[in-house]
Amino acid sequence: MTWQIEVVPYDHPEADELRRAQRRELDERYGSDDHEPGTPPSASDVPVFVVARTASGAAVACGGLRPLPDDVAGPGSVEVKRMFVDPSARGSGVAVAVLRALEEEARGLGARRVVLETGTSQPDAIRFYAREGYGEVPLFGAYVGSGNSVCFAREL
Repeated sequence: MTWQIEVVPYDHPEADELRRAQRRELDERYGSDDHEPGTPPSASDVPVFVVARTASGAAVACGGLRPLPDDVAGPGSVEVKRMFVDPSARGSGVAVAVLRALEEEARGLGARRVVLETGTSQPDAIRFYAREGYGEVPLFGAYVGSGNSVCFAREL
């Protein structure tokens, strides 16, 4: 399937709806306590956010990039934030399309490395990132000391 991937503002309505769906899913897995250490991403610190749509225009996946200070995850690093695929589109290849689009956008930002965090209760995400060439790295930034976090990185 061919996906329509568009860069949109972080606070775009479809992006917001996908992030709310992600939050509901994470709340089911981890409980409704705040399960993200550190500063939550926002329109002010996520300069790139993409939404993937089906041929009919339905928004089914998203993800963003947040540049990080050099001392957090190494020089030239950007962090993938809020990557999510609606359950109806899982297994379709849209996650790969979103991740590759984010990597291209990261190169456009001058990044040399993409890093990310996912949770220990998300074995599907852990397998996905490993399969797509991301290696597990020590916890970085606000994730240091988190018992629920697994971090990955890929050089561009």
